[in-house]
Amino acid sequence: MNVKKVLVSQPRPSSEKSPYFDIAEKYGVEIVFRPFIKVEGLTAKEFRQSKINITDFTAIIFTARTAIDHFFRLCEEMRISISDNMKYFCTTESIALYLQKYIVYRKRKIFHGATGKLEGLLPALLKHNKEKYLYVVSDVNKTDTNILDDNKINYTKAVMYRTVSNDFGPEEKFDYDMLLFFSPQGIESLMKNFPSFAQGDIKIGTFGPSAASAVKNAGLRLDFEAPSPAAPSMTAALDLFLRQEKPIEDSVE
Repeated sequence: MNVKKVLVSQPRPSSEKSPYFDIAEKYGVEIVFRPFIKVEGLTAKEFRQSKINITDFTAIIFTARTAIDHFFRLCEEMRISISDNMKYFCTTESIALYLQKYIVYRKRKIFHGATGKLEGLLPALLKHNKEKYLYVVSDVNKTDTNILDDNKINYTKAVMYRTVSNDFGPEEKFDYDMLLFFSPQGIESLMKNFPSFAQGDIKIGTFGPSAASAVKNAGLRLDFEAPSPAAPSMTAALDLFLRQEKPIEDSVE
């Protein structure tokens, strides 16, 4: 098997039970977790330039834990006190539960969807259609908000954090046989860090259609992508690819 070292462009999983570690042992490959991009928050000065007054809003829409972190960070930096009557609308229950890091959960009005998308929140948003919503996003957010516009939800997008390239140092080795990407920004960072990058035999896998398109648009070869019927996750796609490269019985015990 030609694949010996795999770069996963995400932070290392917090749990040792991650399927990545099982795959590494099953196929005798080294898996390195090294994000190509990182998130940084806007400063209070930068956010003030948007002319958005947080206290003007009666409800907040969160689609990521990162959005929650940067919302409360900016509020603290700008000495903004959030009303106990503020309503919170989150696209998943796990995101909603993350609010416990900053507020007394049981004493607040919190709503969540089940799909992870804005559509899943729509029933709750329509039930509270008199609210003035602040929708916390990143600078590269491309979520389709037509559903909010079509249903006349009164909302304002507030960029509170951004995605930037996580540059490689001059002493950092880049000796991988496979690269796994999860966003177009990861591909952009690859080309920024290595402008003369030649793919050669290096395999590239992606998760999501936007990352797959970015690979092709960069003139690179896409070797596999997820999700697919056979591989609903990146780890399933990686396992399937390595299995085809080298059957399990022939791999390292």
